Order: sequence, then structure tokens, then C-alpha cells
Amino acid sequence: MATAINTAASCKNFINGRWVESRSGRVAERRNPADQTEVVAVSPLSTREEVREAIAAARAAFPAWRDTPAPARGKVITRAAALLDQQKEEVARLLTREEGKTYKDALGEVSRSVNILEFMAGEARRMGGETAPSEHPRNFTYTFKQPLGVIASVTPWNFPIAIPVWKAAPAIVTGNTVVFKPAGITPLTGTKVVEIFAEAGVPAGVLNMVLGSGSEVGDELINHPDVRAVSFTGSNDVGSRLYASAASKMKKCQCEMGGKNPVVILADADLPLAVESVITGAFGSSGQRCTATSRVVVEDAVADRFVEMLVARTKQVKAGNGLDPDVELGPIVDENQLSTVLRYLEIGKKEAKLLAGGSRLTGPAYDRGLFVAATVFDRVPWDCTIAQEEIFGPVVSVIRVPDFEEAVRVANSVKFGLSSSIYSNDAAKIFEFIERIESGMTHVNLPTVGSEAHLPFGGIKGTGVGLREMGRVAIDFYTELKTVYIDYNRRKPS
Repeated sequence: MATAINTAASCKNFINGRWVESRSGRVAERRNPADQTEVVAVSPLSTREEVREAIAAARAAFPAWRDTPAPARGKVITRAAALLDQQKEEVARLLTREEGKTYKDALGEVSRSVNILEFMAGEARRMGGETAPSEHPRNFTYTFKQPLGVIASVTPWNFPIAIPVWKAAPAIVTGNTVVFKPAGITPLTGTKVVEIFAEAGVPAGVLNMVLGSGSEVGDELINHPDVRAVSFTGSNDVGSRLYASAASKMKKCQCEMGGKNPVVILADADLPLAVESVITGAFGSSGQRCTATSRVVVEDAVADRFVEMLVARTKQVKAGNGLDPDVELGPIVDENQLSTVLRYLEIGKKEAKLLAGGSRLTGPAYDRGLFVAATVFDRVPWDCTIAQEEIFGPVVSVIRVPDFEEAVRVANSVKFGLSSSIYSNDAAKIFEFIERIESGMTHVNLPTVGSEAHLPFGGIKGTGVGLREMGRVAIDFYTELKTVYIDYNRRKPS
């Protein structure tokens, strides 16, 4: 396959405040998923020794950063927010070229990252404990939070700006040092995140980045004895193994993994609103996000009408290069993920009724990219493969149910529990749904994909283990709580 001229950036590791070439001699190309003739980046496949060097740098930098006053650490995060905001259009275009999502979605991700940085900068002045009355006279008791040490941050390709930011910002503001491994297929956006923090004034060794494979770089990073905690976002297979490994070594660990998120549509729902929300949730970012709408659980009374409207709107979704402002659906991220999505499409054709899409897009506008049509399956059995397994593509399954009780049962019938949504104007059913739905986040008359920087993000069941990310609770993962007892009575203990 031919490559475009002068488009590829050469990525380096960032260790102890310096950009350094890997000594491995091995590299990987990253091609634009919308135009496979364009090489966007060339990145190293680094060695275990280089990971150990990054960890050593982080460990050496920890004492001074730990002892830096928290408000001073927060000022660094404030500067990072301002720098990212100034560069948001450039970063969004880079994100679209490397990962494939539309420019609108990319700009939304970058803006969300700015919000996260702004919020976390403020946590530097709010990172308190609490005081409590003692059982004894003339005693003072209180708690406070202390950093852990070296943090391993392992991030996925689907949000290669936002997720590194929402891991690095709370880790750094609480006084930890970080070794960051971005996904192998998004090295350039990972590099941009580190550049922003470095320009903002993060001291040498506080934030390090090593590029390479999960089997070598990731494995060494996670298992190294000097790493005190691991924050991971990715697949269930990798996350479950990682969590078990971390537990065996007494490391603190959080894993955010898959989703199979339902939208429940009741008979009294605003159907045009529900349709647009499903389009946004199912096809935004090409369905390649853990909060994507992958199941629509709709009451029989309105199912025919809803499906007719959904299919008509789905057929209007324009696919193409995300830099085109009219495009709503970008490409699949790479050949491996494309193969996965196509395999599920063939399974779905045997399990349910295909009403829209269902295949790879071909023709002059698509032949150089990895495009799949926006797809709708109807009359999907609640327990079949495409209703139970995460596809991570622009595919939505419509499951018809007779009533609210069955809707809740079906919504809870998967192993995942990340996000959910209900469309209704019945207050009693809305609040019952909120109480009974098995998900870490839920929405009312909104898409499944929404989240805000100051609120916790995460799921239950097979989706997540460990403490939540984002919001004030993100601080808890990156700190240890210490309890203090002070006797100022100057008496002997009884």
C-alpha cells in the first residue's frame, strides 16, 4: 500500500523530562483509518529495560513532587488546561486523523478534557480530610490524604486524549508520579497529551511515557515492584487478568472495561427525541465507546413506529472521513476491529432481522478506508450473541418487550453494567428504573453516552472494578487515607 508524502510523525518515548529514541530498533506504523494510504505516525516498540528506566525516573521524582504543596501542583494542571484549550482545534484534527472519529466528536473529546483539567486543578485546594471528636478528653483526631508513589496508567485507543487526561490529572495533582502507556495505535495523540503537560511545567520524572506493545511494555509496567497502583481502561479479557495480577502483588488497581448499554423506550416516550438519541449513542464515534447505545429495549405498543423512524434516520447517516463536516459516521479504527465488527454482522444476520446496513461500505468514497454502514437489527432475541456481547461498532439491536417489567429484566440481562437510559414521561416508572437498573450511570430522556467532568464515571458487574474515575472521588484512588490521634493532655495512657 502506498503512503502519502510527509505526513508521518516519528514518535519518541518521554522519560525523565526528555524525548528519547527507543533502542529497540523496532517500529510500528499507524495509518489513517479513513485513508489507509496515509501513514500518520511511526512509533517504537520499546523494550522492558526502557520501561524500567521510566519507572526509575518516576520513583526518583516522587519525593520532591510529593512534598510540593498541593496548590502549586494544581497550578500546573491549570496551565495544562489553558494550553489544551488554546490548541483544541489542532488536537481535534490530529485525533480525527489518527483514531478516525468525526471532527465534531473529536472536538467534543478535547473540550471535555479541558473541563477535566480545570476541575482537577481545583481539587488541589479541596483535597482535605475530616476532623472528628475523640472519645478521650483533650484529644484531637483527624484524617488526611497522601499520595501513593509511582502510578501505571494504561489507556485505550477510543478516547486517546480524554482518558489519559482523566487518569494523569488526579494522579499528578495528588502528588504521585506516572508512567503512561497509550494504546499502540494512538501514539501521536498520547504524545500530544504528554507535550501539553510538559509545556505546563510538570517536573522531570513526574510524567513519563513509554510506547510499545501490551505484552512487553504493558506487562513490565504493571508487574514492576516499584509501581504502587495501576489504572487501566480496556477490554474485559485484559482487565480481568490485570486485576488478578495486581491483587496478588497487593497493588491498588482500577479497571474500566466493556459495556452493552440499553436504552429503554416506553409507550409514552417522545419517539423523535428517542430516535435522535439512539442515533447519537449508537453511531457517534462509530459505536467505538464503552458507553455506546448497543441495545434498544422498546415496548411493543410503539415498537413498529419507533423502528420505522429509526431505520429511516439510520439510512440518512453519512459515513466518510471525519474531517468532512457533513459526516456523522467515521471509520472503524483498524483492520482487527473491522474484522471483529464484520464477524458480528454475519452472526446477527442469522439471529435477527437486518433492516439497515449490515456490511462494509465500498466504492470510491470508501475504498481507501475502513468503513461499516450504520446498522440496525430488529426482533433481536434478548439472549442471543449480538444482544449479549460487546461489538464496538456502529450496530444497534432492537429488542421488543411487552411491558415495563420485561424491559427492566432485559436491560439487566447482560454481564456488563456501565450506562443506561430510559425514555418516558411516567415519573413512577422513571424512578423505579433508576433504582433497579444495574448500571453505574443512568440517564433519563438522554443518550447513554453523556458524562461530565465533575461527576464520577464507571460501572458495575463485568464493566468495572476498583474506585470510580473522574469527579471528586477520582482523588480517592490515587491517595491513601491516614488517621491521626493527638493527645495534648500530657498524661500517661490508662
